[in-house]
Amino acid sequence: MGTRRMSAHLANTGMPANRKAVRRLYREMGIMPIYPKPRLSRPGKGHKIYPYLLKGLDISAPDQVWSTDITYLPMPSGHMYLMAVMDIYSRRIVAWDISNTMDVCFCKRVLRQALDTGRKPGIFNTDQGSQYTSEEFTQALLDEGIRISMDGKGRFIDNIFIERFWRTLKYDYLYIYRPEAVKELRQGLSRWIERYNTVRTHSSVGNLTPDAAYFGRAAA
Repeated sequence: MGTRRMSAHLANTGMPANRKAVRRLYREMGIMPIYPKPRLSRPGKGHKIYPYLLKGLDISAPDQVWSTDITYLPMPSGHMYLMAVMDIYSRRIVAWDISNTMDVCFCKRVLRQALDTGRKPGIFNTDQGSQYTSEEFTQALLDEGIRISMDGKGRFIDNIFIERFWRTLKYDYLYIYRPEAVKELRQGLSRWIERYNTVRTHSSVGNLTPDAAYFGRAAA
C-alpha cells in the first residue's frame, strides 16, 4: 500500500498514524512501493536515429567507447535525474551530474564535463531518448569527430554496463541512505562514485579498479 492507503488502513484497525509517520516508518524499514518508472528513452519526433555500432565489437582499450544514460532517483519530496558517462572498457565514470529536469542543456553540460577532461571516445553510445537524438546533442558529438551509436529501441541490454552501474548505485547507496535533500544527494553521490572509481574492482579488466584500468596503473 502507498502511504495514503496505509494511513487509512491503520485508522480503520484502531492504530491511527498520519501519512508523515507512515512515510517515516516505510523509510526506516526500507519499504518502497512498486510502480512503473517513467520512460526516459522516447525518441523525439523527426529526430535522426543512428545505428548501433557495438554488436560484435572487441572493446579492448580506454576511450574506445563511452556510453551514457539517465536514471530516475526517487526522493521523499520529489525526484531527481542522474546522468553519467561511462568508459566501457574500464567501467570508469568519466562524468556525471544531477538535475530536476532532463533537457538537452543538462545532457550537453554532462557531455562537456566529460570532454573537458581532455580525452574523448571513438564511439559514443546512447539510447534513443529525445535528448540524445536531438540535433543539438548529436552535433556536439559530430563536431568532436566522435562516431554516434544508439541502442535498439527497447533494448536495454545494448547498454548493459551502465544499467548494471545504476543497479549497483541504487542498491548500495540510494536505497540504503535515502538522502532527503538535493545537497545531501549530490554529496553522497560524489563520495560513492569516487569510491566506485577508485576502490571497486572488475574481473573484466584483471581485477583492476576503474581508475587503474582507465589510466593504465598496475593493480596494488
